[in-house]
Amino acid sequence: MAEVEKKPLKITETVLRDAHQSLIATRMTTEQMLPIIDKMDQVGYHAVECWGGATFDACLRFLKEDPWIRLRKLKDGFKKTKLQMLFRGQNILGYRPYADDVVEYFVQKSIANGIDIIRIFDCLNDLRNLQTAVTATNKEKGHAQVALSYTLGDAYTLDYWTDIAKKVEDMGANSLCIKDMAGLLTPYEAEILVKALKDTVKIPIELHTHYTSGVASMTLLKAVEAGCDIVDTAMSPLALGTSQPATEVMVQTFKGTPYDTGLDLNLLTEIADYFAPIRQQALDSGLLNPKVLGVNIMTLKYQVPGGMLSNLLSQLKEQGKEDKFLEVLNEVPRVRKDLGEPPLVTPSSQIVGTQAVFNVLMGERYKVATKETKGILMGGYGQTVKPFNQEVIDKVLSEDEKKKIITHRPADDLEPELAKLEEEMKQYKQQDEDVLSYALFPQVATDFFKYREAQQRGVDAKAADKENGAYPV
Repeated sequence: MAEVEKKPLKITETVLRDAHQSLIATRMTTEQMLPIIDKMDQVGYHAVECWGGATFDACLRFLKEDPWIRLRKLKDGFKKTKLQMLFRGQNILGYRPYADDVVEYFVQKSIANGIDIIRIFDCLNDLRNLQTAVTATNKEKGHAQVALSYTLGDAYTLDYWTDIAKKVEDMGANSLCIKDMAGLLTPYEAEILVKALKDTVKIPIELHTHYTSGVASMTLLKAVEAGCDIVDTAMSPLALGTSQPATEVMVQTFKGTPYDTGLDLNLLTEIADYFAPIRQQALDSGLLNPKVLGVNIMTLKYQVPGGMLSNLLSQLKEQGKEDKFLEVLNEVPRVRKDLGEPPLVTPSSQIVGTQAVFNVLMGERYKVATKETKGILMGGYGQTVKPFNQEVIDKVLSEDEKKKIITHRPADDLEPELAKLEEEMKQYKQQDEDVLSYALFPQVATDFFKYREAQQRGVDAKAADKENGAYPV
């Protein structure tokens, strides 16, 4: 066998973000994270993904935590390891496009508070929706990684991926990530794709996949052999299922090979021991549903991400129509085709899924079209890789709405909005970053700000009582 040159594999650890987002609805608290940070910092990871995605929303909405304080505490603990976040392009961490001034300010504050690498993606792979965030990250001396949402379909040829990768490199990205959110990338396809990308671009290539369909570890193996520079893994207690392959397993797999990570398995085992009770607690409370830990072969058959499958099922349950599940699954690819064959990732997965549910339950396709379906057809989310179904446009959009269809970048229509947002929430502002929390989730952030004030009043009252001798000091 020919001698392979040494090329140690780099690992991005997802246990503090995507792993618990995928398995336990992003419910890991900052207090659960802090005690293990010192050990994690000794590992020698390429990066630890710990912020962005759904963590911001979940902190404010469910955990009553300030996500900015979480980031600062993580930064204090990780003295040697780079911190990474996931960023939804022009949508930041929310569900609508924001004006450029908000995107730029969010990037600036994320980096100022401790983020090193920003992974930026768009649900349609529309690069116009990524450029502002990439430019802002470069300006702030952060690492801008563009993630391409991986999907299957007529339009997604090898030429499509190599062409878009070249554009990503040209737009100023420091690295490229293949973001396989549904676990659709099979091992030999990964080998072909990574080789083609390595021949096309000079920037490092990272692979992010999910175990949902059962192939992810094999996919990483073939991708690494094909030249992939970095892979995403999760500590074993929060790995597999709808999460990532296990960190320890991948480290052991490449031990003694030219791709040896050099990471210490004993140290990783100690870290896994820390997360094991958190997993058990989540299983005991029902937060971790054993169903998400198995292989879901429907993912490969219907090309639907695991989270979207459970979402569709719960929508049908609410209507008492669970028997329609297979019908809806068959409708999903049809709706996706009508809407220009977008990758299925937040928010396009929710839009396509909900419309498929309506189409089946109403007994007539597009009898009811959601506001978001109309938004996609009017160009409000950006450009899809294929044209929309004209018959659907004619059925769903009024003549007036057809006149408002846009082909330019959606954010070009947005006026700067930072000053207006500042004005709206100034009574709650205690730090610069509060305006960004409010910008993304106005109602949720306002509820959190009120909760924070009540907590502070409680502490102040206790302090005053102590001062007046009501408490023994």
